Amino acid sequence: MKWAITIRSKICRERANEYYDQALAFIEVNPNYGYALGYQFQKYTLLNRAIEAYQKSMELNPAFDYNYQLAGIYGEQGDIEKMYASYLELLVNNKTSKSNILRSIDDFITSDPEDVNNRTLRAILLQKARKNPDVLWNELLSWLFVKQKQFGSAFRQEKAIYRRMEGSSTGRLENLGAAALEEKETQVAKDVFEYIKDESADPIVQLNAQLHLIDIDLEEVDKNQWNNIRKQYETLIDQYGYQTQTLQLQVSYANFLTFKKDEPDPAIQLLKNSLELPLNERSKAYIKLALGDILVYDKRFNEALIYFSQVQDKLKNDVMGQDARYKVAETSFYKGDFDWALTQLKVLRGSTSQLIANDAMQLSLLISDNSLEDSTQTALKKYARADFLAYQNKTDEAILGLNDILENHKGEKIEDEALLKQAQLLESQKKYEAAEFNYQKIIEFYGNGILADDAHFALGELYRTIFDQPGKGESTL
Repeated sequence: MKWAITIRSKICRERANEYYDQALAFIEVNPNYGYALGYQFQKYTLLNRAIEAYQKSMELNPAFDYNYQLAGIYGEQGDIEKMYASYLELLVNNKTSKSNILRSIDDFITSDPEDVNNRTLRAILLQKARKNPDVLWNELLSWLFVKQKQFGSAFRQEKAIYRRMEGSSTGRLENLGAAALEEKETQVAKDVFEYIKDESADPIVQLNAQLHLIDIDLEEVDKNQWNNIRKQYETLIDQYGYQTQTLQLQVSYANFLTFKKDEPDPAIQLLKNSLELPLNERSKAYIKLALGDILVYDKRFNEALIYFSQVQDKLKNDVMGQDARYKVAETSFYKGDFDWALTQLKVLRGSTSQLIANDAMQLSLLISDNSLEDSTQTALKKYARADFLAYQNKTDEAILGLNDILENHKGEKIEDEALLKQAQLLESQKKYEAAEFNYQKIIEFYGNGILADDAHFALGELYRTIFDQPGKGESTL
């Protein structure tokens, strides 16, 4: 019986193959059939037949290009090298955009430079770069190195691109510097911004690079060197002056005076003077948001709310307007006006900015969850005060305020919020073991709560980046 089934199966396969061959023969008559046949074969997972259809059609009519379809099939088959070759052929022939190709390749790339798919792509790109020194290959190599977090290698590619493209902007280099900073690759970021400062002929681009370099210095130097930073700002102001094109310098200096030097008064006056410049609506909003932040720092909440509300009214459907509304909610939270904060936050849950929407959701849940079981909102008021102290960079005082909650409001809903906030502040002070303890407490006692995921992730990052125990970090996620 078994042999009979085998024979029938073989006969069916042979007949099917006859029909498939007949279908493919139609392409010889009219190559236009290639796409429709290839699509049908692909749909029914007859991948080799689909390849045959697409390739035959392309051979008969070179105007056709089905490399995109072929690349997808090669990917399904696990033939990664052929997949890359097909995608890159599309790029060379300008058949599709680079962004489309990178999106398709991205699924096969990891952050591990030694991953076989990564090594295959790198080898292909280097080979093509040697045969044909086109900046396209530098761009793709730079993209790959960034994915692998090899920012130094990416920088070498970006310098080659910048030198070879006449009149090219520094945009790619600026993006690389920002990406390196985000991954705490400080030295590479410094090198990138130094290069931009030295190479660009645009004074505003040079200024932005210098401001980035100051930001990096502020992360690395202690308070004793802040006067040197101040002199750098003053030198830039002497060089560039107060004008509409240098608002970023004015805001950066005002933030330095406030949040580092604890001198909000001259910062407030500086930004109020900036508002006297001939500014468009968005530039005014940029200054008003920065000014509002400094007024909040100085506990001039009502004045800050006026500026935030002006931006909110003028730019209702803009991300800046939504940001202003969130600042209204946050300022109201610091003041202890929780009802008004909630009113603003409810509107922001549907914000077009996912970041603002997420922040709004988190603050909204914090207020509502901790208002239900405690009508006096005692613990919530303590949390708001600690959060405000953290905003003012008074980290030690903020940690003590959160300790008060943890000691006197045990078992209340706000406990996990206090543990998480305190852990983040402890991390900022490089007290990593203490932060680890807090994250573990959240996981142990609030494992089913909404902050457990945050604690798992933060703990995993600690093990990966600080304690050099990546295996232990993976086990927490």
